[in-house]
Order: sequence, then structure tokens, then C-alpha cells
Amino acid sequence: MIEIKNLHKAFGENKVLRGVNLEIDTGETIVIIGRSGCGKSVLVKHIVGLMNPDDGYVKVEGQVVNEMSMKELYSLRRRFGFLFQGSALFDSMTVEENIALPLVESGEKYSMAELEKKVAEKLEMVGMREVQKLKPAELSGGMKKRVGLARALITDPDYIFYDEPTTGLDPIMSDSIDDLIKELTDRLNVTSVVVTHDMYSVKNVANQVAMMHEGKIYFTGTPSELLSSTDITIKDFIQRTA
Repeated sequence: MIEIKNLHKAFGENKVLRGVNLEIDTGETIVIIGRSGCGKSVLVKHIVGLMNPDDGYVKVEGQVVNEMSMKELYSLRRRFGFLFQGSALFDSMTVEENIALPLVESGEKYSMAELEKKVAEKLEMVGMREVQKLKPAELSGGMKKRVGLARALITDPDYIFYDEPTTGLDPIMSDSIDDLIKELTDRLNVTSVVVTHDMYSVKNVANQVAMMHEGKIYFTGTPSELLSSTDITIKDFIQRTA
């Protein structure tokens, strides 16, 4: 479980987070939405310990993230998987090398055979067989997303963060990524946090939705509750992003 309490963060005069309160239950898929600049990415960076709050706290399973030692923080991050918006694959590496990188950098000793086996297992999970030796330049946008997701899964995380997972994809590929998120959440019993502007993804994958507005959580509820809301701010956001 992730608990966010009265979280504040400012950059100079720019107050980005202005008292965020949110709970993310274990095993659920929550989608965080909001206009550009509302603080979605800053919030996620606090959850994973890349930023420290000015006030308030983030707890992961009862532990305050910004009070952790570096050793504790590194251990926590091993339990996080992250799918970046642009996939963030290294062009000079093969698919196999990209996916294995978190294990190689972890400091633990793995044989080449062990790495190859783990990479093959994760590629199988995301429906990408026999691409280990390809370079990112040889992959389509949707294939890159799947490889990025395989890398997010390589440490067998308890939490997976998705940053705009369907941005830049055609509707068919977007649907397939949404289906994959749902399948992996159910199959692996992970907690999924999806940051997106895509209202179709909200309807397709979310158990809960949290809408950020002016540095706070403006709405929490189910997708159907969001879409049926008569609140002017919510309706305006949906119309702009539909």
C-alpha cells in the first residue's frame, strides 16, 4: 500500500504540489490524470524517492520514503518497475542487453545463462518472442513499449509505474498495451500506477482514478463515476482529452 499525506513541493515560487492526499491499495490499478503541469510526474518522483517533499510524506507499506537510508531506498526501488513514456531504450544495446540492465546494475551476480533465461521469460510475458538480438532501431513504437515493459518486469516488482504508456501509438496498438497492463496486473498481482492523458486507457485499465488539479487531488473514484460527473472542471478536462 502507498499512502501519500499532505504532500507539498515547490520550485522557487512555483508551488507544484499543494497538499496531495492519496492512498493506493495493494493490487489495484490506479490511473492518475490531469492537465500538463499539474504535478503528476512530480508526485510519482516522490513515490519512488527521486524527490524529497517540502512537507508531508509518502509511505510505502508503512515506511516513510524520504526517511530511508540509501541502502533501504535502493532495496525499495528494486520492488518498482517503470515504463517510461519514450521507452528509454539504449540504442547501442540489443533488446536483451536493455532488458537485463537492471539486473546487471543491481550488483548481484548472474550468469549469462541466468540473464538470458530471465529476459526470455519477460519477453514471453509481453508477447515479444525472439527479438533478443535486435536493436531498438529495428522495432516499431509498440514493440519498443513492450520491450520497455519487459525491462520494467525483470526485477519481479511489486509496483509498476506507467508514464503515458499509449502516447504516440495508433488505436489498435494502444488497446493492446491496455490489455497487456490489465493482464499483467491480474497475472502478477502487482500494484499498477498509470499516468496518462488517454481517456480510453482510463476506461480500459483503471480500478480507481485520481485527478490532479491545481496541485491537489481533485477527484478520486471509479472510471464510471468520473465519466458521469457533472463537475464543471472534470467535464472540461474530459472534453479536452477525449
